[in-house]
Amino acid sequence: MPNSSANIAWKNYLTLCKPNVVAEMLFTAIVGMLLAVPAMPPLDLVAYSTLGIALSASSAAAINHYIDRKADAAMARTENRPLPSGTLTAPQVLGFAFILGVSSMLLLVIMVNTLTAILTFLSLFGYAIIYTLYLKRASPQNIVIGGAFGATPPLLGWCAMTGEVHPYALLLMLIIFVWTPPHFWALAIARREEYAKVKIPMLPVTHGADFTRLQILLYTILLLLVTVLPYLTGMSGLIYLGLALPLDMVFIFLAVQMIRLKDNKTAMKTFGYSIVYITALFAALLLDHYVMLKL
Repeated sequence: MPNSSANIAWKNYLTLCKPNVVAEMLFTAIVGMLLAVPAMPPLDLVAYSTLGIALSASSAAAINHYIDRKADAAMARTENRPLPSGTLTAPQVLGFAFILGVSSMLLLVIMVNTLTAILTFLSLFGYAIIYTLYLKRASPQNIVIGGAFGATPPLLGWCAMTGEVHPYALLLMLIIFVWTPPHFWALAIARREEYAKVKIPMLPVTHGADFTRLQILLYTILLLLVTVLPYLTGMSGLIYLGLALPLDMVFIFLAVQMIRLKDNKTAMKTFGYSIVYITALFAALLLDHYVMLKL
């Protein structure tokens, strides 16, 4: 029985970390690390950096759980999270978040570099406090403004390897920044009734689903233009471009389908593709990088 209780507690704390979201963030951070250097970076530095960024992202996720606990309790898709379900208490969640956050900063300062630690802390604070506590409930542009904090992982990864903020790292951050609104708004359209119920002013709630679908299309077109920049600036070559353009075309096609069909099924299909899209796009950057090194 004690082992079973310990197992349940471990799963609850893992849920606080939003592992699926953090895993995607870490992937883009690691791509940033690998793109920052001409060959393979030191593996110990990659490991310390990845762990430090993961701890910080998990801390921010736990704080997000704490701040959103009342709204989570009112929405079907989140009512079983640890706080609404009562399996963890608010002090436990905050204590867990504090331990993760402090551990992250100490690890990054001691084993990586101070600039990465500072930028990681700003990202944590921006997402957990500025976005979740204020922006999320203040404006229908919440995900656009707050997206800057969630777009930092490749910048953090690059900085961890080089100790500097490079223009190419900012370009990687820009890609995620522009990708975030169409990614999240597709989900928000499908869940707009739940957001309205808890009075969170997501764009489909305040401006309607049709307006949001149009915004998604415009952002996917903008995303195409932004994702061509790595090729135009010399950061990547034809391998990346040849993979990025079809990915962009499919995203735009799905955005058009959302406008035509106006159903939640297509919105969720677009949301699912957006996750595949960003993963494949960054994988294309990585593939191009290492193929070009061998030529």
